[in-house]
Amino acid sequence: MQKGDDKSRITVGMPVADDASLDTNLRPRKLSDFIGQDSTKENLKISIQAAYKRGDTLDHVLIYGPPGLGKTTLAYIIAAEIGVNIKISSGPAIERPGDLAAILTNLHNNDILFIDEIHRLSRIVEEVLYPAMEDFALDIIIGKGPGARSLRLNLPHFTLIGATTRYALISSPLRDRFGTTYRLDFYREPDIEAILMRSANILNIKVENDCLNHIACRSRGTPRVANRLLKRVRDYAEVAGNGVITQSLTLEALSKLKIDALGLDEIDHKLLYTIINKFSGGPVGLETIAASISEESDTIMDVYEPYLLQIGFLERTPRGRIATPHAYKHLGIKYQAAGTPQASLWDG
Repeated sequence: MQKGDDKSRITVGMPVADDASLDTNLRPRKLSDFIGQDSTKENLKISIQAAYKRGDTLDHVLIYGPPGLGKTTLAYIIAAEIGVNIKISSGPAIERPGDLAAILTNLHNNDILFIDEIHRLSRIVEEVLYPAMEDFALDIIIGKGPGARSLRLNLPHFTLIGATTRYALISSPLRDRFGTTYRLDFYREPDIEAILMRSANILNIKVENDCLNHIACRSRGTPRVANRLLKRVRDYAEVAGNGVITQSLTLEALSKLKIDALGLDEIDHKLLYTIINKFSGGPVGLETIAASISEESDTIMDVYEPYLLQIGFLERTPRGRIATPHAYKHLGIKYQAAGTPQASLWDG
């Protein structure tokens, strides 16, 4: 596997180019249309209504969790519920303080600024953001050396919504300036099924009963993955059938995509087999795993591991990663606490 291949994986929650139109068409516009994440929705609803009754600006919001769970969608929904404009940017795109200043000075009162991957903001940009978040002011240094002076510009009252998959990488001073913080969890299968049904209705896809369950259980608890799989199964049904998604066509399509019953694909299997066969099930360090499968350690930690940890196939310990007995059982490998396990037929 070459580095960067994760971007083309169907089971990865990170967005790809093909998702743009799909996300736009299927993205809910109201909190009432947003399925799942009930606790977050309820708290957001209260915050929005309270701010509206006070005639005040909504507190800054930080949303974190694995990719594909709806962080950007929630930002759009918040803006729609309040009835204000939203400006979209990302941490890597804001390279210099001047870039941030240009964005902030073009906001209007009560507007929302959404910064994705906010953990990737540089420290010098963060320094400009602090007074903007606290005092709605922008401090500009004019001149250099002994003659330099500071000029403070007042900004319109705005709400910053930050999103990240790496909460721990956000600096403490920045985290402390958010009024509310929400964590998005992987979705339950019934919620994923409801999302798939809604998507099928919007896309005018004909689906037989119980077919969506096969897609939902392979979607890794991620709506973006679920919608992506639905699109692939629809394509297969149009080519191999009459366009109606049946149970047999669904299973055939998912089999051809090499996605097993829990949503694990070839790369997930390769990662688990590497830990089990090369390192006797662990513990093994993240960098060692990355070198063994020719992948970036950050990609393993952000993209591969969250779901494997969620379903109990991996454990993180001070000494490294360990494959659990559940992983052995799923792969058809006899569990051995020590020594080299025998590979199953899955091992390629």
